[in-house]
Amino acid sequence: MKGFGKGCTLAFFLLLLILPPCTALNGPDVSGLGLNGGGEFPRIGRLDGRDTLFKQYMSDVETNRKRIFNREKNRESPQILAESLTIYQYIPAKGEDILSLAARCNIPYAALASLNRLGHSSMLEAGKPFLLPSSPGLFIPAEPRSDLEYLLNSSLSPLLETEEAAALTIALDEQNRGTVFYFYPGLEFGPTERAFFLNAGFRFPLRSFRRTSAYGIRRNPVTGNIRLHQGIDLAAPLGTDVYATGEGTVTEIGEDPIYGIYVIIKHGESWASLYGHLQKVETTLRTFVRSGTLIGRVGSTGQSTGPHLHFELRQNGKAQDPDKYLFMPGGG
Repeated sequence: MKGFGKGCTLAFFLLLLILPPCTALNGPDVSGLGLNGGGEFPRIGRLDGRDTLFKQYMSDVETNRKRIFNREKNRESPQILAESLTIYQYIPAKGEDILSLAARCNIPYAALASLNRLGHSSMLEAGKPFLLPSSPGLFIPAEPRSDLEYLLNSSLSPLLETEEAAALTIALDEQNRGTVFYFYPGLEFGPTERAFFLNAGFRFPLRSFRRTSAYGIRRNPVTGNIRLHQGIDLAAPLGTDVYATGEGTVTEIGEDPIYGIYVIIKHGESWASLYGHLQKVETTLRTFVRSGTLIGRVGSTGQSTGPHLHFELRQNGKAQDPDKYLFMPGGG
């Protein structure tokens, strides 16, 4: 992306098109609307007072916080509050996380996560453009795609009928393709959404199984060699459904002498899951999948003594004990 010249005012960088109050759950007609002129968001180079745009951003944040605090006294609707919303861009460095960015920007992490469509706290990627809204609140897409967005959409949709949200269109990519959001000024994640976003938990990839091998040092049942078993083995009948342990992108599908037919899903920047010994793959490369999406069938391909799923969780490329992170949907 190209940068902006000096002397440009923020008003010309961003014009959010505020739509009429929402009275229906399917939202207003926004065809043809989006970020005016196809321009980029102003890019903040560093999050400190030496950066002129950051100083302007912090001034905007302070102004909008005061307006939201006094919204009832001043009788300002979400639509009016949304008119003062400005959005900046920042490129996170390696090692930065969403909680530290939220603290430095004086904006709740829920606002940052919802606008950038992060389903989990680990999904912030270094080197990838990240949007900074100048108002606290939640940005709920009209068309949810992640587990967290479905959860938020379900819990907040009744508020649309009471006009507690402003509908707006924001271009999130270089092609200026507009995404419709409902902006809820001042709202944050509830306890359920907060736990979901911050918890590194993943669901079990099978709904019914018998555990046959744990993570750790063991004697290989085929070769007899003693070595680290980097995952867990879950026995189940041939052809049993295998589900994605969490939302993410299918980054690899292949066949290996040891793993047999396998699938790898990347979850954010640091986590990945592997599903081995499959009989059949039920997904495609580069597909974005939600937690619980069918991705394959239990098999006995590769180095296997019978039908089972070999499952691994990797953090930054290093195998972790899945039992520390797995949960059964519904609390089982």
